[in-house]
Amino acid sequence: MPGTSSGSSGSSRGSSIGGAKSYRDEAVVLRATKLGEADRIITLLTRHHGRVRAVAKGVRRTSSRFGGRLEPFTCVDVQLHRGRSLDTVTQVDVLDAYGQALAADYGLYTVGHALVETAERFTEVERESATQQYLLLVGALRTLARREHDAPLVLDAFLLRSLAIAGYAASFADCAKCAEPGPHSSFNIAAGGAVCPVCRPPGSAAPDPQTLELLAALLTGDWALAEESEDRCRTEGSGLVAAFLQWHLERGIRSLQHVERERSLLR
Repeated sequence: MPGTSSGSSGSSRGSSIGGAKSYRDEAVVLRATKLGEADRIITLLTRHHGRVRAVAKGVRRTSSRFGGRLEPFTCVDVQLHRGRSLDTVTQVDVLDAYGQALAADYGLYTVGHALVETAERFTEVERESATQQYLLLVGALRTLARREHDAPLVLDAFLLRSLAIAGYAASFADCAKCAEPGPHSSFNIAAGGAVCPVCRPPGSAAPDPQTLELLAALLTGDWALAEESEDRCRTEGSGLVAAFLQWHLERGIRSLQHVERERSLLR
């Protein structure tokens, strides 16, 4: 899951064009909701301007020049005009359209929705810089669409890295509380991950050691080790990741419920 955007990054990206009211950036379309009879509100995660909501006027008409360029999972080069509450899309070109590949497979589609929902949740403050999150999302969507790795592994890797970017990196070897070198046999979500016998809070989980090795591999990008993992470790690891994510977000990602039902079909 590379950490680079698939589009070019020319000097005009992220800069104002035609005055302070207009700007251009690379973005991933996270969500599109209907507005009035012909418009849509597009939620974008941009490379330089963070999460932005903008109106795409007339985009639902068959004559719209934007057409299907502003569908979820699409990576675009977009120009916007700043507004009081919502910006306005004035120009858009497709860099990579991942939606077609994901829509052709329901399992991939549900994982894709979990990716964009998570990205939106981690960028709730509009216009706050989120370049790392943007690059992580683009890499995950590209990897998913190309089927480079098992889809649930891509999702769990993305969730762990999103948490790390937000400052919630889990420890899977050394003790999360006292840094005592591991590996350790206990895992506690509230404590931040693996814990030593001295720091172990009551009620801590005791996952299979290979599960913790798998999660550490997903966090660091060791795909060779991750893909050698057994199904039981993947299932247990996904449960730990989902619980760890919910603890820090204080509520769950709704799309994950659908992914869980499809997990066995994606292997």
